Amino acid sequence: MASQQQLLDAVKLASETWKNAFNSGDAAGCAGQYEADAVMHARPFGTFTGTDEIRGFWEKLIADGFSDVEYIDPNFEIVDDTSVLLTSGWRMNNAQGVIHRELWVLQADGKALLRDDDFEAK
Repeated sequence: MASQQQLLDAVKLASETWKNAFNSGDAAGCAGQYEADAVMHARPFGTFTGTDEIRGFWEKLIADGFSDVEYIDPNFEIVDDTSVLLTSGWRMNNAQGVIHRELWVLQADGKALLRDDDFEAK
């Protein structure tokens, strides 16, 4: 079993990996940070289920010129021995908003993946 610090470190690394993929225009890399059957609620765009639909969303957003995402005052809350809830404000070159819920779950290999993603563009 991972310690709380190991869990937080895995989630922070996974979150940075996602942001780096997005900022380098790598939609497949973004989708690779989600569990296979993850659900993403992207308000007001819709709900996307599974890594194929999620990858398609990020491909379109990147193709539309969105980039340079950064999180503003992220908060990491340990839920249990294997999961962490991340909430944060965010901004990028063409939009800003709020992350209502990123539920990161530690996998058997020690890496964290997103199971549930709920964010809003304002």
